[in-house]
Amino acid sequence: MWLSAEQQRVWRGYLAMVSGLQTAMHRQLQRDCGLSLADYEVLVALAEQGPLRVNALGARLGWEQSRLSHQLRRMCDRGLVARRGSAEDRRGRVVEIPPAGRRALDRAAPGHAELVRDIVFAGLDGEQLRTFGAVVDTVLARLDTARVSAETGPADRTS
Repeated sequence: MWLSAEQQRVWRGYLAMVSGLQTAMHRQLQRDCGLSLADYEVLVALAEQGPLRVNALGARLGWEQSRLSHQLRRMCDRGLVARRGSAEDRRGRVVEIPPAGRRALDRAAPGHAELVRDIVFAGLDGEQLRTFGAVVDTVLARLDTARVSAETGPADRTS
């Protein structure tokens, strides 16, 4: 079944918004501090959570293993992140932010926050912000439910 005309309008607008925001954020980060949006996402996740096992970082970012591996290799080569063995599991790897990565994040964060504030939040009143937040939370919860269902598969589900 097709989307209704209103659903289609909103969906297309959402896709254009996400694409435009990603482009604007990437350009701002490149211009201001030489980071990619992917670099910034990894650094923010590590700054918020501290050192993380590679698989936990991938889950937090919602990235496939191959994308994360390539991104971490590029970032390690530039000194933005460091990988080390896990103290609990010798097979596991932990990713952390070394001083150069912390400095890069500290340079990037103010301009990134300003861009997001100016483009996304400056035009919203309190009620619009709460509604927007509720929509985001609802969709993220449904995505999480869909992810869990896809991982468990029909044979593993209980009724």
